[in-house]
Amino acid sequence: MSVKKYTIEELEKKAVVIRKEIIKMLENAGSGHSAGPMGLADIFTAFYFDILRHDPKKPDWDERDYLILSNGHCVPVRYAAMAEVGYFNKNELSTLRKLGSRLQGHPERTRLSGLESTSGPLGCGLSQAIGIALALRLNKQHHRWVYVVMGDGELDEGNIWEAAMMAPRHGLHNIIGVIDRNNIQIDGTTEMVMPLEDLKAKWEAFGWHVIETDGNNIEAFIDACAMARAIVEKPVMIIAHTIPGKGVDFMEYDFAWHGMPPNHEQAREALHELRTLQGKIRSEHE
Repeated sequence: MSVKKYTIEELEKKAVVIRKEIIKMLENAGSGHSAGPMGLADIFTAFYFDILRHDPKKPDWDERDYLILSNGHCVPVRYAAMAEVGYFNKNELSTLRKLGSRLQGHPERTRLSGLESTSGPLGCGLSQAIGIALALRLNKQHHRWVYVVMGDGELDEGNIWEAAMMAPRHGLHNIIGVIDRNNIQIDGTTEMVMPLEDLKAKWEAFGWHVIETDGNNIEAFIDACAMARAIVEKPVMIIAHTIPGKGVDFMEYDFAWHGMPPNHEQAREALHELRTLQGKIRSEHE
């Protein structure tokens, strides 16, 4: 089954709620990554409230689509989206990174139903997705899709490119990759650390159909995924251009926020910006 259909305006409001939860989670945890999860909020809103075939009440439903998060340090956005859509109570978000919590700093599949993989080392998600896609083909479950979200910084990992060769070799059109193209990684900009461009041409050379879109435009991202599902002869890679730290002025575009949580004052300022859409409207608390 799928969740109810939302308007684009409703989805945009959900994304703001998810961003606010990310800020509160990270402030409470005192550690974690801010820029990536904030930039991915629109994409994960689109996945959980529109694109994915899933059932929050039956996380292991055998007709569900798969969503692999390869850059696992961005998992706060996934936890916030899962809680918002009903996988677990939102009160549990306050346990992020706490000892014994189901919500660890990287997703652990065996701790929390609804997670499809355990992460840690970057670059593993695409290979995991290929394994799942091959299994679905063997089981003749051609109606199910495997989505895998990757960071652009993790494209420095060699096993990404091994997987990039394998998926077209097997004609795995049931895989849709999503690169979070926010142009930052922990040590600086991607083009300073390890240049990736021409990124579209690289993936096309490896045999993928490539779609570029605005990852902070929910409607555009939903349309890109629909286009990807229409490609039947090869796997598809969506290069989703996003703004790291999206929604909070002092976080946006700054690679320093890749691996840093907000302190109390920064969180208060960030929440105010999100409540007022960066000063465009009045906060309900004013």
